[in-house]
Amino acid sequence: MDKISWNEQWMGWPVGPEYTASSNVEHAAKLKGKLLLAVGEMAPDVDPASTLQVVNALIKANKTFDLLVLPGQNHGDWGQDYDRKRADFFVRELIGIHPPNWNTDSL
Repeated sequence: MDKISWNEQWMGWPVGPEYTASSNVEHAAKLKGKLLLAVGEMAPDVDPASTLQVVNALIKANKTFDLLVLPGQNHGDWGQDYDRKRADFFVRELIGIHPPNWNTDSL
């Protein structure tokens, strides 16, 4: 579903087994480690349903992951809220430090 005709430019037509072989949906059960998925609700070039198909496959595979849905956002620069949540994810998951509780902690 990503950009609908984009893949054909690189993978050729007609659609072959390469599509399935390169699908995140097909490989979701292989997830090891941590994953943060983010999706803009209003992305015109990448249908948010593509991300939700991966989410569904991860849930069916009983995988743990984080999902950030950005209402009213396009595909790309998502602003300070996304930047903070992404940084918090990396600090927590890669460095092993709990980031501040932004709801209660003061700077």
